[in-house]
Amino acid sequence: MQRSIYLAKLIGPIMLVVGLGMLLNGAVYRSIIDQFLHSTALIYLAGLLGMLGGLALVNAHNEWKADWTVIITLIGWLALLGGIFRILVPQQAVLIGTSMYGQAAMPLISGFIALVLGGVLSY
Repeated sequence: MQRSIYLAKLIGPIMLVVGLGMLLNGAVYRSIIDQFLHSTALIYLAGLLGMLGGLALVNAHNEWKADWTVIITLIGWLALLGGIFRILVPQQAVLIGTSMYGQAAMPLISGFIALVLGGVLSY
């Protein structure tokens, strides 16, 4: 449980701040996302970092319990799989990202999800 609390203290505040940023500055985040999706080098770098962070979380915390700690495990696996996807097929990441974030509400939805998860983990 100590490891879960430690990881929650790391991940939670970051997600809280990112979620707040997305909700308060939607236009800025839409611009950031647009610029990101036009750079395959950034997508590749994000894939490497996502895979690294995902592997670190999965190796340190691969616990499938029916409580709040499973959030950390899920974040690790999603980061790992997302990283692998961005490295192997960056062109598909562009297509998916463009279709998802082409909708004006998506940064708000993403921001809300990040805010809620960040709040749960920070609590």
